[in-house]
Amino acid sequence: MGVSRFELEVSSPFCLGLTVWALRRRAHNAIDTWDGTWYRRTVVLGGRPVGLAVRQEPDDGRARSVLVVEVRAAGSAPDDAELTEARHLLEQTLGLGVDLSGFYSLVERDRRLVPLAHRFVGMRPPRLPSVFEALVNAVACQQLSLTVGIHLLTRLARCYGPTLPGRMNAPAGFPTPESLAGADPPHLRILGFSHAKARTLTLLARRVASGDVDLVGLEDLDDKAAVAALAELPGIGRWSAEYTLLRGLGRWHVLPGDDVGARNNLRRRFGLAADAGYDDVADLSRSWSPYGGIVYFHLLLDGLDRAGKLGDGWELADDGEPERAREPSSAPVGRHRCGEVA
Repeated sequence: MGVSRFELEVSSPFCLGLTVWALRRRAHNAIDTWDGTWYRRTVVLGGRPVGLAVRQEPDDGRARSVLVVEVRAAGSAPDDAELTEARHLLEQTLGLGVDLSGFYSLVERDRRLVPLAHRFVGMRPPRLPSVFEALVNAVACQQLSLTVGIHLLTRLARCYGPTLPGRMNAPAGFPTPESLAGADPPHLRILGFSHAKARTLTLLARRVASGDVDLVGLEDLDDKAAVAALAELPGIGRWSAEYTLLRGLGRWHVLPGDDVGARNNLRRRFGLAADAGYDDVADLSRSWSPYGGIVYFHLLLDGLDRAGKLGDGWELADDGEPERAREPSSAPVGRHRCGEVA
């Protein structure tokens, strides 16, 4: 086993634990793992599986937080090119370069946001490593509870994702389009996917793997054009497209208007009418422009905390409670610490 290490600096305030929870969403997420100190994920760098492990050094009042990163691979230690790729991936996935000063200024003008923003200071908006992964996440969670959707994604990773040999304490990685393109739809049914979802996943993976679909090119499209392009893919509707804009393309102004959980929590916290529809959510989100998606992530953390699943150190026990997907709500003033190593 080869190991390389480096450090990343990120402007304060930053909290690795809160950011990881916004990324992983549920404790049984075995792709993005968190033990209260280390965040771990297996990815493919330089054509081979590697394990990433990240922890945050105690802040000690410094203006910048320090993240310690370990990169592990079978055989030789990761080279400079692989380490550069690892840096870029972590910067994107953990939102390290996102400037939220404008959001915090907005909070001071909208007192309804104060309890959320103050309780979860340091959360950066996470972004899944690829648009393909965001799309597969959307398909898995369509019309299901988030708890069930995460179970499906974990099973998918364990069957089709990259793995590290031996005892490297690394989770299974997310499947590449090439690996999922070869999946047998009946086997995906065994994993728990419906017939329609199994067909959608294999068709999507095959089209991406063959180059028929250019997901990278979505970066150059505006929101309307990107949603239209995504909606042409099998099994992708408006919610899945907007979810992909937020979690896959890092468009932090997007709050998915068809998100049932988000609507429920907007009713509880911001007085959204009981019969409010997509346009009403969009109008409310525009009042927070360009930070509607940032509010979405805060509501997600709020829901975890309100359900008693976001404890000190953000270590969360999976009690198997069948919660509805994307249903954050209110919680008492928080008690969490950041930058402390357990």
